[in-house]
Amino acid sequence: MGSGNLELIFDRVGHFGRYQIFIYFTCAFQNISCGIHYLASVFMTMFPKHTCRPPGNVSRILFHNTSLWRLDDIWTLFPTGREDYVVVQLEDGEVWELTRCYRFRRDNNSSLNYDYDGHKSGFSCLDGFIYDKSKWDNTVVTQWDLVCNREWFAKLIQPTFMFGVLLGALVFGYLSDRVGRRPVLWSTSIGMHVFGVAVAFTSDYYSFMLARFLLAVVASGYLVVAFVYVTEFIGMKARTWASIQIHSFFAIGTMVVALTGYLFRTWWIYQIILSTVTLPFVLCCWMIPETPFWLLSEGRYKEAQIVVDKMAKWNRTSTCKLSELLSLDLYGAVGDKPSEVKKYNLLDLFYDWNIGTRTLIVWLVWFTGCLGFYCFSLNSVNLGGNEYLNLFLMGAVEIPAYIFICVGMDVVGRRNVLLFSLISGALFCGVIMVIPKGYYIWSVVATMAGKFAIGSAFGLIYLYTAELYPTMIRTQAVGSGSVVCRVGSIIAPFCVYLSSVWLFMPQLLTGTLAFVSGLLTLKLPETLGKPLTTTWEEAIKLDEEKDGS
Repeated sequence: MGSGNLELIFDRVGHFGRYQIFIYFTCAFQNISCGIHYLASVFMTMFPKHTCRPPGNVSRILFHNTSLWRLDDIWTLFPTGREDYVVVQLEDGEVWELTRCYRFRRDNNSSLNYDYDGHKSGFSCLDGFIYDKSKWDNTVVTQWDLVCNREWFAKLIQPTFMFGVLLGALVFGYLSDRVGRRPVLWSTSIGMHVFGVAVAFTSDYYSFMLARFLLAVVASGYLVVAFVYVTEFIGMKARTWASIQIHSFFAIGTMVVALTGYLFRTWWIYQIILSTVTLPFVLCCWMIPETPFWLLSEGRYKEAQIVVDKMAKWNRTSTCKLSELLSLDLYGAVGDKPSEVKKYNLLDLFYDWNIGTRTLIVWLVWFTGCLGFYCFSLNSVNLGGNEYLNLFLMGAVEIPAYIFICVGMDVVGRRNVLLFSLISGALFCGVIMVIPKGYYIWSVVATMAGKFAIGSAFGLIYLYTAELYPTMIRTQAVGSGSVVCRVGSIIAPFCVYLSSVWLFMPQLLTGTLAFVSGLLTLKLPETLGKPLTTTWEEAIKLDEEKDGS
């Protein structure tokens, strides 16, 4: 079954008519939820200023030369970057020094001075901690005291979520090729709503992590399959813009996180509000059909004809008979014996030497794009200034990035835009590293430019991957790429933590990988203006055309 024949379907019923518009915005709206859940932990896991709770009622408080009445009043004076302590006198006369992770009882209680050279006994924070609530009333960090020797529990929240994303991309990418796109979209959407709300009602750290992990699995499954779904429903004339701009809805999700975090400062209320975004799609997801591409690849000709007829009716165009349009192939892939259709697996992405090389390069670009994407996003709250505005801008800058690559791809092609984006991303990472520490505005501008470039590459690789592989392996190609890129997203939080070792370690790693990936994209074929491939012969021909050009 030739892809050129399949593209004739859209010439007859419309490339992006009313039916495709309904399908597109229905699925794209749910992408907002994916963007929300992927970055919701940015505010849930914020580390507020904190100090040990004293072992009794406090009568006097001293911080350096300042005397205070309440411990809650110290946070405006308490330093962020260096260790310091607060001196308190209890009602029973005992004097204690309180630090972030330890408390010390002075043996000499005769006077209340900040400086003390006498003997004192050290204790851990057995009575818990006192937290600065000026920004957040409650986070998962303060809920379960994930500070000091338990800080690594909080630092595992985002990597564990991304491990679930990795698993979901692999599992649901495979399932959508076996059982269809529609059942996967249904199940993952319902799962996102259920697990999203369940996260807010967890009573301990471990159930929280389990609910978040399951949420990640289904959110990832939806994101991968939804992209392939809308790609197969839209004709070649509108496919570039539609498939790229679907990522703008993920960016909107990032902005929703920033806005919701600003308005709701209790983590479980914040989580419930974010999870309600999923509900509209859950209520109407039963209306979306299976894609004709998948039905035809499985030999289910009659069902594909029903979908095409419905598409033509909505678009107010004349339908087309698939039996006539694909007459040469009716005894092949679209025959009446679906049991004879070959099933494909991950190893088929290494079909031959050229396809295998293509796969490895594509995987490297996925990894680099995702690592840079999340390094920039997760580090946004550390840029200084208003952390909510920073994250909002990190999401907002993606929208013009996607417009840029849509315009650029139609002019110079997918490969050249990908090359430019990756090399530019590497350049901006270098610029960030040489900006002096005091030049805050320039650092923010360079960071936004870097996110623009990496976001462009990350958005483009979805479409580019879908166009580089034939129908029967397309979802697994995108799914495997997503798996590889989630390895990058698992590593990204640790890259951000490495900034405590050297401030520019995240930029060094991202920039180096972006530069290498950019050079290797020169070995990929161009897909501009070419129909989606449906056979390995057509996919291999892309390399032959590249070599011949």
